[in-house]
Amino acid sequence: MPLDSLALSRGTVDRLTEQRTDTAWLDAAWADPGTRVLVVSDGRALARIDDEHAALVFVPPSQAPEGTRFLLGRDDADGIVYFGVSAPLPDPPPGTRPAPLREIGTLLGDRDAGLLTHAVALANWHDTHTHCPVDGTPTVPGPGGHFTVCPKDGTEHFPRTDPAVIMLVTDPDDRCLLARNAAWPGRRVSILAGFVEPGESVEQAVIREVAEETHIKVTNVRYVGSQPWPMPRSLMLGFRAEAPAGQDIAVDLEEIAEAYWFSRDELLAAIEAREIALPPPVSIARQIIEQWYGGPLPSTWPETLRRR
Repeated sequence: MPLDSLALSRGTVDRLTEQRTDTAWLDAAWADPGTRVLVVSDGRALARIDDEHAALVFVPPSQAPEGTRFLLGRDDADGIVYFGVSAPLPDPPPGTRPAPLREIGTLLGDRDAGLLTHAVALANWHDTHTHCPVDGTPTVPGPGGHFTVCPKDGTEHFPRTDPAVIMLVTDPDDRCLLARNAAWPGRRVSILAGFVEPGESVEQAVIREVAEETHIKVTNVRYVGSQPWPMPRSLMLGFRAEAPAGQDIAVDLEEIAEAYWFSRDELLAAIEAREIALPPPVSIARQIIEQWYGGPLPSTWPETLRRR
């Protein structure tokens, strides 16, 4: 069944693609005191947060800091236009604090989740792609901030998104395969993932990545959903796949430190014994695991890691 509740795949604003090169319209929208600006820095924005909800802090254009500006869209429900600015965060108003997308993505409403995901993705791209790849000249952001221009040769450059596959593999006993990346803390496990290589389909990438990391061959690869992961610029494409019987796990010991099959009862017991920690709720990995499990699993994500 397709996933239908991915935290970072939400959004309610019209992205206004036709207005991104309309300088007069953009200038008028920026001059409107009703316009709202979301300031982002290093993947974070100011937010009001409680245990179950979060709301972003916006400022009018007159209070926005200097920085790279980009159009995020318009909420057609109230006509408010939203911009993002990549710049140091202003001083937090009382009751607010800086928060990263990975911490508050699940706590935000649909509008704010979409705006922050969009803003973080564009800010990360602008912050790391500052020069023309053709001749090295510093580029200039386009009017709406969704592309840059080389002033020397006139070439236009657009944000890059790296497709990555992430897949839950099951065996004939319907056990799921979970693994620990060698760079992760000792208890954290997840499903397998990897980037799509040039000239490769996503289905081929699923088969290759599982084989490379665990020596398990899989079949019946099927898509379940996608979620942007702008940390810094990925699109996570979720899949299920099946492993025929009679195969032994053999991890590469470089990228993957260990991998095991878990039944549903074994997974729950390992979580409750705090032997393993699953990915945070904001990740597509967690949603795919819980879809296989059949419902929510206990939270094991450490608070200190969730707030990074």
